[in-house]
Amino acid sequence: MHIPDGYLSPSTCAALYALSGSGWWVALRKIKRLLMTRAIPLISVFAAFSFVVMMFNLPLPGGTTAHAVGIAVAAIVLGPWGAILSLSIALAIQALLFGDGGITTLGANCFNMAIVGSLVAAGVYRLIVGGSADGAKRRVVAAAIAGYVSINTAALLAAVEFGIQPRLFHDAAGTPLYAPYPLHVAIPAMMIGHLTVAGIAEAVLSAGMIGYLQSTNSALLRGIVVVTPGIPSAKSERKLWVTVALLMLLTPLGTLAVGTAWGEWSADAFTKAPAGLQRLSSVWTAPFPSYAPAFIKSTTFGYLLSAMFGVGVLVLISLLTRAIGRKELRP
Repeated sequence: MHIPDGYLSPSTCAALYALSGSGWWVALRKIKRLLMTRAIPLISVFAAFSFVVMMFNLPLPGGTTAHAVGIAVAAIVLGPWGAILSLSIALAIQALLFGDGGITTLGANCFNMAIVGSLVAAGVYRLIVGGSADGAKRRVVAAAIAGYVSINTAALLAAVEFGIQPRLFHDAAGTPLYAPYPLHVAIPAMMIGHLTVAGIAEAVLSAGMIGYLQSTNSALLRGIVVVTPGIPSAKSERKLWVTVALLMLLTPLGTLAVGTAWGEWSADAFTKAPAGLQRLSSVWTAPFPSYAPAFIKSTTFGYLLSAMFGVGVLVLISLLTRAIGRKELRP
């Protein structure tokens, strides 16, 4: 679901960057400045959580892969606006450092997963939860459904963005310039794997995490924007980082699923890549492409090292913003 460079036309990318930019602006406005300096460490935790979760690739029929994202968990704990920022940070780090998703298409990936995904997850969760008590099982079920619906909504948007490319952008002979998959190919190819595998994984992840938080730190489920006391203490936040660290140590399991996610192939994978796709595919070269540092010969260790590096960047962001927040709170 991470659309690479070259699959979308420049005008499509620009339009989706504009939509994402609007979403980022609203999210920043919704989370007030003082609250944000306190909330960013928590936003960083869930950015790290989503980053690590997306490294667990799941095998799909046909030799491709998919993964969960952690959309609903972020939307429930951080609220939709905090989740937009958290997931966008994770997606940006993936694109910039590891080439997982493109730079030209970062706006599209953020729009699909971070913005629309977060809003859908929050809306579905709140609709199902209603006025149920904090520890009700209904909330766990609501989290599962919110996760399933949100990731499939994001996948459908990506499929439509793929599918409109050959119809709108082609040369004089009708040859597609960017993604060559029409809607009747892109939608089934993308949705079958997400409806049957990735969506279920997202539902299980969402239900498991919300159930865990209900029993260990229910204050987190009240939302960082609506209820200021819901922001965790340093001790509580450390527990979340420990959870991320444990998941990080398991990321080499993500290498067991061979193949590439549908629609994420490099230009070299095509017998004859579309002209626009080939031109834009090299617009950015990530320092550690495909989570495989060139100086590490072991695929498993390289994958783990990449996870550690990505999480380390987010830990650094958390520490820096915490220091800034404490400085601003001093009288």
